[in-house]
Amino acid sequence: MTAMSVANWGGTSRYADLDGPVHYVDFGGPDDRDAPTVVLVHGLGGSHLNWCLLAPRLVEHAHVVAVDLAGFGLTHPEGRRTTVAANARLLDRFLREVVGKPVVLVGNSMGGMISILHTAANPDTVTALALVDPALPLVFGVRPDPLVVSTFFLYALPGLGERVLARARSGQTPRQQVKQVMNLVCADSKVVPEELVLASMSLIEQRAEVPGLDEAFLAAAKSIVLVNARRGGYWRAMRNIRVPVFLMSGDKDRLVPVGSARATAARNPSWRFDVFEGVGHVPQIEVPDVVADRLLDWLGSR
Repeated sequence: MTAMSVANWGGTSRYADLDGPVHYVDFGGPDDRDAPTVVLVHGLGGSHLNWCLLAPRLVEHAHVVAVDLAGFGLTHPEGRRTTVAANARLLDRFLREVVGKPVVLVGNSMGGMISILHTAANPDTVTALALVDPALPLVFGVRPDPLVVSTFFLYALPGLGERVLARARSGQTPRQQVKQVMNLVCADSKVVPEELVLASMSLIEQRAEVPGLDEAFLAAAKSIVLVNARRGGYWRAMRNIRVPVFLMSGDKDRLVPVGSARATAARNPSWRFDVFEGVGHVPQIEVPDVVADRLLDWLGSR
C-alpha cells in the first residue's frame, strides 16, 4: 500500500542489497543526464514519506531519490546497527553503489546530522549539502523543550525506553499515532495533507509485525544524543565540510531550537542560513513550496 502511496507523488519504490535490503523511492527527474541528483535523508522515526511533498517540486530540475535508513521506513533492521555512525556508513554505500555519482545531499533532523558527518568524511560523494532543521548541539542560553528533553532522557534509560515506546502506541489507532507525531514536529499539524496522513498510517500497519523496530529506534536516538554530547567532534566535522552548505531552520522547532541553528550558522559564516517563521521541525512537510523555491534558488545561484 505504501508503494501505491508514493506513486501518488510520482515515486517508485525500489530496493538495493547493501548487506540486506535497503528501500528507497525514485521520484524521477529530467531526461538530461547532466542534471544533478538530489538524495533526501529523513530523520529519527521518519521515512521516505517525509519527502513526498517536496520531491515533486524538484523533479523538473533534478533526479530525486529518498532513502530509508536502516531501522526506518521499509528498510527493516534485520540485525543491522541503526546508530548515526552505522547509518552514515550505509548512506556512503548507497551513494557509491546505488546512485554512483556525486549528489546534492538534503538531510532533515537525524538525517541532517548523518549528512554532515558523511559529507565531512566523504567529500568526493557530495557536491552541495542542504540541512533542514538538522540535529544540533544545545548551546548556552538556548532553552530546550521540556517534553523533548524528558522523552530523550527516558529513551536513554535501560529498559525504560522500550516501555515508553510501547505505552505511546497502546490503545492508539494508526491515525492517532500519526497525529501525535505530527503535533510534535509541526508548528500546526493541520497543514499536513490527508493523503500524507493516510500513507503514514499504511506504513505503520506495514511495520507492525517487523521485529526489532523499538530497539532500532532507541539505538538511533541514543546515538544522536551521544554525537551532540561530543560537540567538539561534531563542530569540527562541520568546519571540515568543503562543499556549499544551506542551513534551514523553523523558528517553532521544538526538537532542535532555532537558537542552536543560529549558533551553528555563526560558527560557519560561509553557509547560507534561512529561518522560516511559524514553522516547526519539518519545513519540507509544512511549507514544501518555500523549501523547494529556496533550495532551487540556492542551487541555481551556484
